[in-house]
Amino acid sequence: MLVEGITQPVDLKKRSDIHYARKIWHMSGVFAMFLAYVYLPPAVSMIILMVAWSLFVPFDFLRLKYPALNDWAMHAFKPIMRQSEVKKLAGTTFLLSGVLIVDVLFPRPIVALTLLFLAFADPIASYFGILYGKDKIFGHKSIQGFMAAFFVCAAVTFIYLIYHNYLMDRLIVVSLFAGLVGAFAELIPVAKLDDNLTLPLMSAVGLTILFYFFGFFSAVG
Repeated sequence: MLVEGITQPVDLKKRSDIHYARKIWHMSGVFAMFLAYVYLPPAVSMIILMVAWSLFVPFDFLRLKYPALNDWAMHAFKPIMRQSEVKKLAGTTFLLSGVLIVDVLFPRPIVALTLLFLAFADPIASYFGILYGKDKIFGHKSIQGFMAAFFVCAAVTFIYLIYHNYLMDRLIVVSLFAGLVGAFAELIPVAKLDDNLTLPLMSAVGLTILFYFFGFFSAVG
């Protein structure tokens, strides 16, 4: 199929497609960021993130300026690109920017949980929303996708807190509220910003308020 803005035919997925390759790429890539953030020294993980940002984001701007480069990019990254990204910045640009901002501004436990939310809540909510999302809330967002995001975020928070032995006396309630934080961050549109940017930022802010309210930071010292 010839996609507008590309001189050579290329068959790209739409947002309404399930797009398994993109979801696998998203989950594995962000989970790799999480592992690097947790297990590598902070300075090393930050350098890796900054290098990734420095390599991809300028390239993403350049391909929009030069049609030949854009053609090459659409064909080279066809399995993970969408039709909507032919004339717009790729989701990866917003994702890397959001993660970088969160990494700089927020405490380590907040960043770690935010990365888990970003890795799993967004693609799983999208999957359930596309397959079962008959009850729309905002645009293409649905109650079914919202509930999927809620359960994913609550579950990863529960596992994360148990693993680190944090807030064990308030484990269930904190996990449920964290699930709501992640689900609303995935659901609510902010202007016309990409949710790969807004989800980590809103999740990090919401988790910080939630953890402060439940005494997390004083408890872990």
